[in-house]
Amino acid sequence: MDAARVDSWLWAIRVYKTRSSATTACRAGHVRVNGDKVKAAQQIRVGDELRIRIAGFDRILIVRQLLVKRVGAPLAALAYEDKTPEREPQAALGLRDRGAGRPTKRERRDIDKLRGRHDDRLN
Repeated sequence: MDAARVDSWLWAIRVYKTRSSATTACRAGHVRVNGDKVKAAQQIRVGDELRIRIAGFDRILIVRQLLVKRVGAPLAALAYEDKTPEREPQAALGLRDRGAGRPTKRERRDIDKLRGRHDDRLN
């Protein structure tokens, strides 16, 4: 086997939970092969670079092995090389405990300051 469908491969290496969700991502333009947007039936080969947009971030994968059947996670990890750069950790801004009720006026102003939306007229 020298080529495989991109949606089938993404499903087989466990990037997407179902093959139909991989197909939907291809249709939406979230999958690029060597810089070009592709359809789900696009054939990929060993050495191709895939950019997959998931949750607002790009994941960069290099194809090392072609798979068309879903395999276990340890075997799936051997089928690609992950070139995704590390993400910077983001602080949780203005999160409140569940069940804490509505914020007080002071808490709301503090949350707005953290988010950078404070009004100078209030200070």
